[in-house]
Amino acid sequence: MSARTVRIGGAAGYWGDTANGPEQLVLHGDVQYLVFDYLAEVTMAILAKARSKSPDAGYATDFITQVIKPLAGEIARRKIRVIANAGGVNLAACAKAIRAALDEAGVSLKVGTVEGDELLERSEELRARGVREMFDGKPLPAKLASSNAYLGAFPIAAALDAGADIVVTGRVVDSAVTLGALVHEFGWTPEDWDRLAAGTLAGHLIECGCQATGGNFTDWEQVAPGWDRMGFPIAECSADGSFVITKPADTGGLVSPFTVGEQLVYEIDDPQAYIVPDVVCDFSGARLVQQAPDRVHISGVRGRPRTPDYKVCATHDDGFRATFIQTITSFDAPRRARANGEAILSVARRRLAQQQLPDFRGTAIHLIGTNTLWNPAHRPPVDANELVLRVDVWHERYSGCEVFSKEAAGAALSMTTGRCAAGPTGRPKTTPVVRPFSFLLPKIEVPVKVAVDGQAVAFDWQRLAAAPPMQPAPVLKTVDATAAQGDTVRVPLIRLAVARSGDKGDRANIGVLARRPDYLPYIRDALTAEVVRDWFAHTGTPRVDRFDLPGLDALNFVLHDALGGGGAVSLRLDVQGKTYAQQLLHFPVTVPRALLGDAA
Repeated sequence: MSARTVRIGGAAGYWGDTANGPEQLVLHGDVQYLVFDYLAEVTMAILAKARSKSPDAGYATDFITQVIKPLAGEIARRKIRVIANAGGVNLAACAKAIRAALDEAGVSLKVGTVEGDELLERSEELRARGVREMFDGKPLPAKLASSNAYLGAFPIAAALDAGADIVVTGRVVDSAVTLGALVHEFGWTPEDWDRLAAGTLAGHLIECGCQATGGNFTDWEQVAPGWDRMGFPIAECSADGSFVITKPADTGGLVSPFTVGEQLVYEIDDPQAYIVPDVVCDFSGARLVQQAPDRVHISGVRGRPRTPDYKVCATHDDGFRATFIQTITSFDAPRRARANGEAILSVARRRLAQQQLPDFRGTAIHLIGTNTLWNPAHRPPVDANELVLRVDVWHERYSGCEVFSKEAAGAALSMTTGRCAAGPTGRPKTTPVVRPFSFLLPKIEVPVKVAVDGQAVAFDWQRLAAAPPMQPAPVLKTVDATAAQGDTVRVPLIRLAVARSGDKGDRANIGVLARRPDYLPYIRDALTAEVVRDWFAHTGTPRVDRFDLPGLDALNFVLHDALGGGGAVSLRLDVQGKTYAQQLLHFPVTVPRALLGDAA
């Protein structure tokens, strides 16, 4: 690592994240940059609806209430620069609110803006061109709620170059808020592929807050004592692209190759082709080394030329949904609960027919407490006398869900006994379903504008639109799968590995990191793509892809069409695949008994 380093603190992983992050990093993190990632696909649609009701809404208000108002004075005094995609779908209103909060605090800081991501006004043009969804090939819907391109890091760097103390953007790729700071600090060019890829990984590791410092860690007991004071991640970066992940002293959590590694494999597809606007990243050879307590050094990241397109995520309304939940405790609780759920749906369907409304587009019954998330073929046994019944419906009309809502609430005296509330009382609430629609658009068609305090900043966005020829990924040298021979023992995967899972639209990924390198050949033999597909057959996934990360002694599995549509569309209990890693960690793996030693 080179002598000069830049410390960047990841203060929020979503809109609604705790206010502890920015406060902790500003007061105790000794950081030069504070970065925030607020925007998810569904968040964009929520913000678009808010803007439709008020011209002053449509941005992440947490940024004002949790960051600027309480911390502006300290941010200025400590000369911390702040980067956030808090602009949502109303960048102008967000910038105005920031300036008002700064004025109220008596703080003078320059505010930079990056715009150009919003494409909603171009919907008719794109529809006429025959734009298709990049995964299922469907045409652009008749009416969109939002439409935004994922911009990159260089316009953020341009705002910083022009003196901005705070840079606020609309839709940018999650890691761009970190990479933009590094491009500015180290003068990286748009062709510094390896450094851009390394900076992207630094951003990927800190973009989800405490998930890099022990949050959601497989070995939870190692970090549970510090859950109430978790340390937020800091990337300590050098000009050569190498960096260290750490956290503020005297905070909870843990920074180790496994806590950081779980975040590295989180929500990725092919680790040799992690595509962001500025570079195609290859994380397969990344190496994580424990440098000191709570300090993990990362190296070995490679990059290839960027692609010519931006990914665009649009959202549109797709009907309505409602959810009914109640606790049931009694003899035969599972059978009784299912009968109760089926009866509610039956009477609701009868009412729909009477009112000449169409049938539900989808329904689901979940018996929470009976391992309902698991594949029935591999479901651990359970003898439940108490569970939570959850019934979900999806209907094309608001009135259709309201029929269900009334009948679900009206069943209180006519169906099962042994019941009580499992959440807020009253009728189930009907809410709109927001479906994402993703497509690619040439970068040359997406002008990007940068300004500081309302004054335009010169920015050559067309240079970024010129993509060099694509380069193939290098051939990986991976370990061979090895079948256990001789005196063997079957153990659950969790004895041999840690894992984390997440979502990308309707796809789920599960990253599996071997606890020791000599475990990996046996894990690789046991966990073929076909075996993992069968383990998750209950999700309906038609295909699973397996990828190697030899630098981490890890595997990554991508489960296609495994989330029932994903996000707000899915009627599944787990709409984001967050539990899938825990299910896979039960998978039995055969290993030589001697490999486990006394632990066998």
